[in-house]
Amino acid sequence: MKKNNLVLYKNQPALITDVQIDKFEITLESGTKRVRGKDVVLLHPGECRSLKAALEASVPPVDFAEAAEFFAGEAPSFSELTELLWGNYAAEQSWQCWQALCASPYFICTTPAEPIGIRTQEEIERLQQKQTEKEQTEKLRQVFIDALHACMQGASFPADMAGAVPFFQEIEALALGSASVSKLLKEAKIEQTPEQAHEVLLKTGFWQIERNPYPSRFGHSLHSSKVDIPAPVQPKDVLDLTAVPAYAIDNPGSTDPDDAVSFDGTYLWIHIANPADTIQADTQSDKDACARGATLYTPEGASRMLGEQAVDYFALGLKPDSYALSFKLLLDADGTIQEVAIHRTKLSVIRLTYEEADRQKDTPALAPLFAIAERNRIRRDDAGAVTIDFPEVTIRLEEQDGKKLADVRPAVPTEAAAMIKEMMLLAGEAAARFAFRHSIPFQYISQESPELPASLPSGLAGEYKKRRAMRPRSVGTIPAMHAALGLAMYGQVTSPLRRYGDLVSHRQLLNFIDGKPLTPADELILKIAAGDEAGRACVAASRASRQHWTLVYLLQHPEWQGRAVVLDTMGKKAHIFIPSIGYEGDINLNAEAELNQEFTVKVRRIRLPYLQAVFEQVC
Repeated sequence: MKKNNLVLYKNQPALITDVQIDKFEITLESGTKRVRGKDVVLLHPGECRSLKAALEASVPPVDFAEAAEFFAGEAPSFSELTELLWGNYAAEQSWQCWQALCASPYFICTTPAEPIGIRTQEEIERLQQKQTEKEQTEKLRQVFIDALHACMQGASFPADMAGAVPFFQEIEALALGSASVSKLLKEAKIEQTPEQAHEVLLKTGFWQIERNPYPSRFGHSLHSSKVDIPAPVQPKDVLDLTAVPAYAIDNPGSTDPDDAVSFDGTYLWIHIANPADTIQADTQSDKDACARGATLYTPEGASRMLGEQAVDYFALGLKPDSYALSFKLLLDADGTIQEVAIHRTKLSVIRLTYEEADRQKDTPALAPLFAIAERNRIRRDDAGAVTIDFPEVTIRLEEQDGKKLADVRPAVPTEAAAMIKEMMLLAGEAAARFAFRHSIPFQYISQESPELPASLPSGLAGEYKKRRAMRPRSVGTIPAMHAALGLAMYGQVTSPLRRYGDLVSHRQLLNFIDGKPLTPADELILKIAAGDEAGRACVAASRASRQHWTLVYLLQHPEWQGRAVVLDTMGKKAHIFIPSIGYEGDINLNAEAELNQEFTVKVRRIRLPYLQAVFEQVC
């Protein structure tokens, strides 16, 4: 090889510009390199005028089939084959000759220095068929891109475009969060974001408005865990409390009751489902629960952290006898916890809805529970607890003619729901105190005091100000004040079927009770953090799903109108809340509004992929 020879370097053309003792200096499109002789392969022995000339050269069309037939059963060299095909050709053309041979279905090319194989007729026909299919796919792809671009400009997308499903699936992967880019959208000059992909799928009709992408986009499934869990083996040393009725009180649609409460005349008992005796650390079911972080609740239903089987095994009140991990609390006159004990228990559980419990709140069985809850609320309020009272809604879906219809209605608050909330807070405080007293590495939840304004407006505007002042919660292994709850220390332990952190906490408490080794704090925090991160994504998916179905409800009811309440004002712009659908957002007004002012609004525009609705004032 000599100066001005055209060579192949890493399958790219290069020109030798200098020859040294053991090195060649070559020029490529990307720049100049110094390489060894074994790193390059000669394309033509003649001199090439320039690399640019080689890149811009062309070669006349030839009959590859005739050349393949001529060399059938042989393995010609690059120079022999090119001489037959093109005769005498210039050095500048050698790169184009090599490319043409490599692209041909007739030949097997490795490097110009090695013999070239001749494919059999069967192999040639298979490759030609594959090439034909590739060309057809590329043609269809371009037709799809053109139709997509036109659709986004307002044209209708063809309803009968054959072979379009794989292209839609590529865009769908971006909308669902399983891909971060879409070459199709890029080629169609459409922004590559999940929201824009969602909009494309709606405009083309590939998705209907009911399609909810948010569980997938936040890394969750709409299906419960499929990991098998072993059947529970109840320990022999359980405390039999079947003589003291325990009440599992929940909303009417609850299918996984995991807590119950009872009062024996002296002690308050808070009973929690006990999967932790069965779901051992680092088993497949434990790892899957950690990856999920929590049970995902959406209007479509529950995607359970531990699977449907866990409900049958561990939920309270579904069978004549239930088994729980129970917190036994002795309270003083103002509701302060004086003593805490924790037992495995056997229970007889009575299930009630919140509404049924409200009707029985003055009965001898339930009245003490309501009284204890009220004392606890007052105690927390005196300690600075911050209560935020925003109206909530329930969202239900029903099938009609194969289509999901959304129904959004204001939730009716009940005294029983407030009572159960206080019981769960007592359990969390009791568990934290128990762990701290016995030096058990534990999951503590804390929250710094909010910076509340000196004077709060009344009504929902005041509740909004309080909510904006709240600090984020913290999760750690060192106890600290949970200012928003008015508790000196607090841990979450009341939902081990639904929250991974609660499951870990139960496991730690059980190990202490049994005298087994405890998970060290540094290991515990890593395990809790992994589950907590997944749990936060689960909460985000649930919120986005609810907002999605709220907007779907509005799209399905185009004549809807509702009352809005002003939460904050910014000149002629106001931040409003619509209690009937639980929606919060901004609105432009004709005149400045006052806090808590009410007026009727209707929908002006909805951008479902962006979870945005624009309202306008009616009166």
